[in-house]
Amino acid sequence: MQETTCCVFGHREIDETAELRAQVTRAMERLITEEKVDTFLFGSKSRFNDLCLALVTQLKEQYPHIKRVYLRAEFPHIDQDYMAYLLQSYEDTEYPEGLLGAGKAVYVERNYEMIRRSRFCIVYYKEEYSPSTRKSGTKTALDYARKKEREIISFP
Repeated sequence: MQETTCCVFGHREIDETAELRAQVTRAMERLITEEKVDTFLFGSKSRFNDLCLALVTQLKEQYPHIKRVYLRAEFPHIDQDYMAYLLQSYEDTEYPEGLLGAGKAVYVERNYEMIRRSRFCIVYYKEEYSPSTRKSGTKTALDYARKKEREIISFP
């Protein structure tokens, strides 16, 4: 799965512009057409994730084989109603086993899991968006992706 998978992560807030949308769309389309990426992994709690989900959803019209998968950091067990709600936007959702008992680190661990499953990472990171009182979750994930030698496509 790793060879054809790309994860997405970034800051909760972003400077969303038409240029950013176009750049991210071009990067995603290149991954689909040239690198044969067919699966995009998404987390939550990030405006960049929301933007990328919308862009992949648009690309899905042209490339219907691509899959959108939501890795939940909350709710290890969900009912059919919530599952049906999520499947309106994604082809699949799961709660990775390794997140049980992660406590406050659950979002960090979820991001690590997305990175482990991916060959590519599309990232929105700006140093000035990082909090001064603690380490940024986006920076933590980006450092991990570099350590794991993932191919990183960084914005802005």
